[in-house]
Amino acid sequence: MMSSLLAFLHHILTNLGFVLVWVMCLVGLLLSCLSISGTWLVVGATLLSMLLVGSGFPGFGTVLLMIWVAICVEVVEYVAGVWGVKNRGGSNWAGLAALVGGVAGLILGTAIPVPVLGSLLGMTAGSFGFVYGVERYRLKRASPAVHIALGAVVARFFVVLLKVGVTLGMMAWLAIGLAAK
Repeated sequence: MMSSLLAFLHHILTNLGFVLVWVMCLVGLLLSCLSISGTWLVVGATLLSMLLVGSGFPGFGTVLLMIWVAICVEVVEYVAGVWGVKNRGGSNWAGLAALVGGVAGLILGTAIPVPVLGSLLGMTAGSFGFVYGVERYRLKRASPAVHIALGAVVARFFVVLLKVGVTLGMMAWLAIGLAAK
């Protein structure tokens, strides 16, 4: 009687654990849509899956590979941000302005009553506006400031696409691996 109760509780807790795994993955995807590092939540979900499964997929090697992928995404994001501003003649301050403006816009964009899209629009406008302001002040001319600010926006757009694509890929890999068990 006691062992069947324990087996039932183990089954329930394991299933709740897998619900948490997929909630973590979906939140990670949402964060990636907002250019926030959702890949790390998928790494956490993979680690939790490893603990729930015990042996087989996903193993420690899978977790390490997912960590490596998440680190690569962070490096590419940094390089893309610098490239987007520097490639168009922007200053170091413009790179910082793109980051600060993007975060400020992301937060203010939540006031736009369209989920995710409002935050993306705010992030884009914030990056553009802050970079434009910094470069307009530095260069004393509007045209090159617009050119540099557009570079920051293009870089941000490609980073969002990269993060969403990689997060979806990581989620698919985890789902396929777990389904094959």
